[in-house]
Amino acid sequence: MQDRAHATRKALLESAAHLFVERGYAGTSVNDISDHSGKTSGAIYFHYSSKEKLALAVVREQFSTWPQLAASYASPDMPPFEKLIVLSFGIARSLNEDVVARAGARLWAERRGIEAAVPTPFDAWALSVTRLLAEARTRGELAPGVEPSAAAVTLVCAFYGLCTLADDLPGGRDWRERLDHWWLLILKSLQADPDPAALLARARARIPAQP
Repeated sequence: MQDRAHATRKALLESAAHLFVERGYAGTSVNDISDHSGKTSGAIYFHYSSKEKLALAVVREQFSTWPQLAASYASPDMPPFEKLIVLSFGIARSLNEDVVARAGARLWAERRGIEAAVPTPFDAWALSVTRLLAEARTRGELAPGVEPSAAAVTLVCAFYGLCTLADDLPGGRDWRERLDHWWLLILKSLQADPDPAALLARARARIPAQP
């Protein structure tokens, strides 16, 4: 029974995510989700009680995987800037290729039209980035005058904007190429002894190959 309920919730979540990506929150109805998922409207209300609750579940699902991703790169042997770059590629891949993550990003952007408090990723992200920048400062790798907590907020907001607005950017470049260019620009200001290309190459070599 629990396995069936879990499968139903997953099917509803994924169907809702597909529709939220394509049509947005306002353009998606409970009946649309029912038709797409093959589940009844009653099943939606039983598991999530409202469209708002289902949207919140999509956003929380988007954010829930990122702490696990960060834990994969917790090794003290990896320099902090390399960790930051590797993690950014993992999150960017999620935001570009995973429908639930894409839906979560769109729902956050449309949060003012949702009658519920939509959680934000920025506080947790900024804290993690602050810690990495502080570690880089301790190692003498952070540029003088860069304050970790203030820089972290700027980095997180700029990164999230780059990822979520990527479809609307001119040029049609692959998201990996866009992120490469972004890091080459950003690292010139972050590194104590700037060598962005070499650092980016070292970090990119640590990124696991896609199956």
